[in-house]
Amino acid sequence: MLLIRDRKDPRRKSGNNQRIPLLDVTGYDACAIIEEQRASVGESGGRIFPFNGKSVGTAFRRQCRELKIEDLHFHDLRHEGTSRLFEAGFSIEQVSLVTGHKDWKMLRRYTHLKPEALHQPRVRRAA
Repeated sequence: MLLIRDRKDPRRKSGNNQRIPLLDVTGYDACAIIEEQRASVGESGGRIFPFNGKSVGTAFRRQCRELKIEDLHFHDLRHEGTSRLFEAGFSIEQVSLVTGHKDWKMLRRYTHLKPEALHQPRVRRAA
């Protein structure tokens, strides 16, 4: 589990702490990555990813410019990640825990599944 402090919410500006599960769908061990990051920043109780959100956004836009990628926004990655979770066979309830969506109608608008992806979870379970 991972704690996100003050997760962005348009209705409340603070007090939006949320625990989210670390899912094993990528082949990377998320817990190991976090422990490695924690070791590099020390046990001072600070953030394991001590980056300013504006700096991350600036770096993302700079890389898009350098790579000549047009019309890609950082928020698009949330859309992509949400779709990938559904394609991996997770339910609406499970995906909403990760993405932070409180309203499943809003979650649905981020999801664009490919029809062929609906067959993949069944094939994976059968294997």
